[in-house]
Amino acid sequence: MSEVITVANQKGGVGKTTTAVNLSAALALAGKKALLIDIDPQSNATTGLGFRNNYEFNIYHVLIGRKKLSQIILKTDIKNLYFAPSNIGLVGIEKEFYDNNTKERELILKNAISEIKNDYDFIIIDSPPALGSITINALSAADSVIIPIQCEFYALEGLAQLLNTIKLIKKTINPPLEIKGFLPTMFTTQNNLSRQVVADLQQHFKNKLFLDKDGEALVVIPRNVKLAESPSFGKPIMLYDDKSPGSTAYQDLAYSILAG
Repeated sequence: MSEVITVANQKGGVGKTTTAVNLSAALALAGKKALLIDIDPQSNATTGLGFRNNYEFNIYHVLIGRKKLSQIILKTDIKNLYFAPSNIGLVGIEKEFYDNNTKERELILKNAISEIKNDYDFIIIDSPPALGSITINALSAADSVIIPIQCEFYALEGLAQLLNTIKLIKKTINPPLEIKGFLPTMFTTQNNLSRQVVADLQQHFKNKLFLDKDGEALVVIPRNVKLAESPSFGKPIMLYDDKSPGSTAYQDLAYSILAG
């Protein structure tokens, strides 16, 4: 059975795209056929995989009904990892939805994915840092959601709004939707605030945190220079520096998801 996972948080700069790209790569390297869908107008996942305008169509063309999802999917440098790109033109999609009185606009991505869902083991969706119609589409299409939480001040600010949105979508549009887990990102061991954020997550969401392959330590994504550098080279961290702490952390996340 294929699983669709949306990576979501309306706060920007929390490691959402980093997580989507590197989790997809780690799952592919673990032997699973994975598709990463960039549905963020900033298209950082697209450039982070080395695609810079070297493609003709993108997810915008799927959402307006001009192309099927299967027609825009690209191969990547990693075996088993496929990709559906985005670009800045996606910022106009909400106007398209409402100007054309698009019916079931919240289900457009879900319907597009349904045609190819069984072709992949995992489909990962990188959503924008907002709770507009694009993110609603991403959550409506998903079986589960991963929520990256930056280990810094105000980390949990706005989380209640996201959780309420997920609850509403689960109640009205997508009953099977579940929170797969919260993922602490940009963690620094020397930082008391980082440890406090993780402690707060353990207190409130203990059963929704990821464990490493030994089933003991929490999976946290460290603040890591190599991890920050890799998108500028158009590579997931596993191709850029497989031995870095960031690479190890995302491989642990993939293992945790595969272990169920």
